[in-house]
Amino acid sequence: MKKIAYIELDTHAEIAGNFMELMKESKAFEVDYFFSERIIKQIGKPHFNIHLSENTELLNQLNKKQYDLVIIGTAHRYFNLFNEIAGKFNTSVIVHNLNFTKISRFQLFKNIFKKDFKYRLKLWLKEDLLCAPKVFRKVKNLLVLEKSLLQQNLKYFPVFFNQFKEVNNGGIYTVVIPGAVSQARRDYKKVFADLKNFNRTESHSAKSVQVIFLGKAEGKELLWLKDFDKEKSPNISIQYFTEKVPQPVFDEWMNKANVLWCPIQSETEFFSNKEIYGKTKMSGNVGDAIKYGKVAFFPENYPSDFEFIINEKANSGQEIFDFNSENSYDFQKEFGEHIIAEELEEILKSLL
Repeated sequence: MKKIAYIELDTHAEIAGNFMELMKESKAFEVDYFFSERIIKQIGKPHFNIHLSENTELLNQLNKKQYDLVIIGTAHRYFNLFNEIAGKFNTSVIVHNLNFTKISRFQLFKNIFKKDFKYRLKLWLKEDLLCAPKVFRKVKNLLVLEKSLLQQNLKYFPVFFNQFKEVNNGGIYTVVIPGAVSQARRDYKKVFADLKNFNRTESHSAKSVQVIFLGKAEGKELLWLKDFDKEKSPNISIQYFTEKVPQPVFDEWMNKANVLWCPIQSETEFFSNKEIYGKTKMSGNVGDAIKYGKVAFFPENYPSDFEFIINEKANSGQEIFDFNSENSYDFQKEFGEHIIAEELEEILKSLL
């Protein structure tokens, strides 16, 4: 059996957890996981092949075994460490922000002073931030999690699979908007405009709809929610959260959803560097749709070839409330666990 080391010291615990689940019955690969304490707490799956690690210990841990492949789940810090690992092992990195992999040392240096100065200064002085471009050049493979992001020298890394569990929603049409309630990440101004338009549409006067804002709301967005709650019509109910949504609650509402509403902003930034959803960065809502088996409405300009993603019209939310979710897409046919596990094994063999 070939030996793999999977590293996640920073974020993206769900991706690491998906990889673990897909590889648990592999006859071709033996995997050791090196996770930070924070990642282990989020995954909550103690196992003999999960090793508690941190940046000061990781290299020594890796040197104890001959690994055929090392996969770095997130390379957003610890660049001095990852540069050393890439020089010693056959290393692949999962890329979450494509433009960040192309940024120059000079631009990285300039961006230190744009935001989060103390944190970025630490990355520069203690973790050699400016060698990040070297890390991305030195690794053998750069991996992306969505096929639409594929460019030259990138490989698709399938880790999202359908884990749908049907839950009765009481017969109420349920629209779920997953993610933190922040105008910077999603266009909630459009959401409220569409909901108000739904209020006024006579054809909807008898239809009961509940809209779940499935993420923490605070600041001006929380005020928008409270104001709308006072003026909405009786056939609309909303629910929102002022604290981080616990995973079991998140799972329950996602399983109850008739449809997902994902009004993501077309552009975001990582380390003060512009990223474009669907072109240089994957939206986590794509993975949500696959995991929970839900058709998802994305903005009109979101590029995707997935049949379960519907591009909503720019000035109308009516199609979301009219959508018939029954038998709309067979997620198991394309994203069943065994199907994705087999596809993942073939990709892993190509990385050796």
